[in-house]
Amino acid sequence: MSAMLLGRVSPVRRFRNRLAIGMVWLSVATAAVPLAFLMVYLAQKGAGIVDWNFLTDDIPISSRLPGPGMGPAVLGTLLITGMATLVSVPLGVLAAVYLNEYGGNRRLAAVLRFLSDVMAGVPSIVMGLFIYTVYVLRYGLSGFAGALALGCLMLPIVIRSAETALKLVPDELREASAALGARTSRTILTVVIPAALPGIVSGALLAVARAAGETAPLLFTIGTVNAANPSLFDGANTALSAQIFGNARQPFEAAIDRAWGAALTLILLVFVLTAVARLVTRRFTVR
Repeated sequence: MSAMLLGRVSPVRRFRNRLAIGMVWLSVATAAVPLAFLMVYLAQKGAGIVDWNFLTDDIPISSRLPGPGMGPAVLGTLLITGMATLVSVPLGVLAAVYLNEYGGNRRLAAVLRFLSDVMAGVPSIVMGLFIYTVYVLRYGLSGFAGALALGCLMLPIVIRSAETALKLVPDELREASAALGARTSRTILTVVIPAALPGIVSGALLAVARAAGETAPLLFTIGTVNAANPSLFDGANTALSAQIFGNARQPFEAAIDRAWGAALTLILLVFVLTAVARLVTRRFTVR
């Protein structure tokens, strides 16, 4: 049957179809080749220094000293990015639910969308200065201040991506749930959000990837340390992105090697977190 239908397709449409497919693959290759080159080059530069000691040992006090490690920066990245995710993702999803399910074309919804677009366009260094003025000057440098700055950067991304995912859920699902007597809140929790979960997770991962690589907001909020600080609220902290920035500016070979190792560690960390989140989301969606 498919062969008969294919035979009825005109040669012009076949050519256009093949041309479109070829253009898609060309676009994918155009984006993938520079990415692959970057990953290979980064692996060549950083693989020689990244080991267990690099991931766990303290940062050398002097930049010119050779050897590992980046343990405090790895811990700080996980803590700060994790807290920023806990702050921004639930709040962003709730805002998206209001905008798509309740707000509609109301004035408050229009204001929230406008503010979200404005926040998305604010430079990251300005967000860092804002948190420095509001929080750091009163309570001092801390990992939580860095999490607030990163959370502010993540929030508009989560809101926009979650709202788009919720819009893609067919209205027939909402109507079927309402026909069974479910309230709007229950429909959102048990029908709409599970259906939109892959899109919501994709937006959250995009926001996490951006936050993990940000440096400018952290320069004004977390300070710098050479030993691990497991507390987000007590004392200065550090992160991989800040260590990359600081070590890459040094003229010493040992510091530059640590910068390459920290960059590779950050890429691998984001990749692992993304893969784990994808697996969990797929398992949850199947259920």
